Amino acid sequence: MGIAKMLEELTKIKGEALSAITTADSLDDLERVRIEYLGRKGYLTSLLRGLGTFSMDLRPEAGKAANRLKQELEDRLLSRIEEIKAQERVGREKEGRIDITLPGRPLFLGSLHPLTVVFREIIEFFSGLGFEIAEGPEMELDYYNFEALNIPKDHPARDMQDTFYISDDLLLRTHTSPVQIRIMEKCQPPLRVIAPGRVYRRDDDISHTPMFHQVEGFLVDEGVSFADLKGILELFAQRVFEKETKVRFRPSFFPFTEPSAEVDIACIICKGLGCRLCSQTGWLEILGSGMIHPALLERVGYDTEKWTGYAFGMGVERIAMLKYGIDDIRLFFENDLRFLRQFQWI
Repeated sequence: MGIAKMLEELTKIKGEALSAITTADSLDDLERVRIEYLGRKGYLTSLLRGLGTFSMDLRPEAGKAANRLKQELEDRLLSRIEEIKAQERVGREKEGRIDITLPGRPLFLGSLHPLTVVFREIIEFFSGLGFEIAEGPEMELDYYNFEALNIPKDHPARDMQDTFYISDDLLLRTHTSPVQIRIMEKCQPPLRVIAPGRVYRRDDDISHTPMFHQVEGFLVDEGVSFADLKGILELFAQRVFEKETKVRFRPSFFPFTEPSAEVDIACIICKGLGCRLCSQTGWLEILGSGMIHPALLERVGYDTEKWTGYAFGMGVERIAMLKYGIDDIRLFFENDLRFLRQFQWI
């Protein structure tokens, strides 16, 4: 085939292909046109395979003409595809398949977990009062978890905490109070520290889980009194709950504080009148507290004639349940979106 004959053939293919593309009225028709002219066995593809029969001086001109036509046909195919898609969209709208007046579908925005919100609120409150944040190991030595806190191996207070033991001397910490001892061993007063973190106990019901979160706090300085402890915890309760929240301190016992007290707030449901949630008492417990036992201060080498301090500890889940009126602690860990989406506003 000579160069003139090939150019004539290209002109013929161009006319036929452009006419077929223009008259095609569906995507399937366009696909058939593409295969017929540009497919592996198409007219233009077969013509391109014949370039090898031309002499070296004629081959560039013939190849350029064929490739130019191939590009033109591909561009026209893409353009026609977009035209047909647009026509189909208009057709669907006319047939009522798409109602452009309908409102858009709502997007569900993510939000912080309620425990994270309360955790941060507690930390922010005490950080604003100058408390530093400290952390300790979750896998703890028996000494720091119990003995250093005035709870020897035969002490009945150990029965208050069902412990996950790894070995005789190693366990999963049951509270964040061991951080208090670790900090006091390394640092000299004055100290003002909170220790947030996960803790573990062998307990599982609507108000307890095997893993939960605590915030331990303590302050050691000269002249620290129980009145200082009362003042800061009353302010905390009124900040986390409501400004008018009533607070009371009830005598209690903890081996590592003396005197010790549990802190209650007026029931958030009945406002102190008595209901099922507060067992008709009008009060709900939120945390434990007390003055640091002198034996703990002596154990870390502090002069008890000079230094005194207070400590407190609270369960984050407990605070969150009371704050948001949740009656089952397990809801925090089940990852039910129906539950979590109720807190998108916080």
